[in-house]
Amino acid sequence: MPKAQETAVYTHGHHASVLRSHTWRTAANSAAYLLGSLKPHMKVLDIGCGPGTITADLAELVPEGHVTGVDHAPGIVATARATAAERGLANVDFAVADVHALDYPDDTFCVVHAHQVLQHVGDPVQALREMRRVTAPGGLIAVRDSDYAAMTWYPQPPGLDDWLDLYRRVARANGGEPDAGRRLKSWARAVGLTDITATSATWTFSTPEERAWWSGLWAERTVASAYAKLAVEGGHATAEELAAVADAWRTWGASEDGWFAVLHAEILCRKEPKE
Repeated sequence: MPKAQETAVYTHGHHASVLRSHTWRTAANSAAYLLGSLKPHMKVLDIGCGPGTITADLAELVPEGHVTGVDHAPGIVATARATAAERGLANVDFAVADVHALDYPDDTFCVVHAHQVLQHVGDPVQALREMRRVTAPGGLIAVRDSDYAAMTWYPQPPGLDDWLDLYRRVARANGGEPDAGRRLKSWARAVGLTDITATSATWTFSTPEERAWWSGLWAERTVASAYAKLAVEGGHATAEELAAVADAWRTWGASEDGWFAVLHAEILCRKEPKE
């Protein structure tokens, strides 16, 4: 079993503004590239399960199988357990885990899934190596990560350029890689995976309701979350500069022309079968 290593600092934390985004995520809007490969009997590991909304969806899609959700933060694992309990799911369990050193035997799971995880870990190649190890021969490793440098929007208040520059600096100072999406295929190849299907997908926010939700959560996150604290304590921005970025988000959100696209890269990798 590989020795656990210190993971990167989770830039976002679990402030209410972050959880509003995370609990919005479903298997349909965040793992569509995987769903056609799921079979009712499969055993699935969901890494970085967060509040458990995607995990619970996956459990419903494998009614004769089982889903295990894991996360590095004990508090959010408790939230995920509550999510599954509210939905009456009996084929799902949760645990605290470090993706760099998973506490599962080799060849355990039919599918190992991670959504928005590798951009936050200390060693994404080691994380993928562990994901590959616990996947059964012929099984699937499914990974999806956004790519901040590829996000785009209109109109373009100058403060949103400041937001993007600031977020990427804070995330990298915390040991992560905010432009992970474009690197997923190369990281998978680095651990010896060869059967790789690389795709991409987007979230788009443009209706008045979508703009209000997306701009509101980022405006709040910029001044009140763990990310805000890390930005100030790390010397990346002052409180006044964060407030200006939050204002830029609100300005964008109020524009009837507003449009924002989040690019995600996806890889679906099949582990080589044993000969």
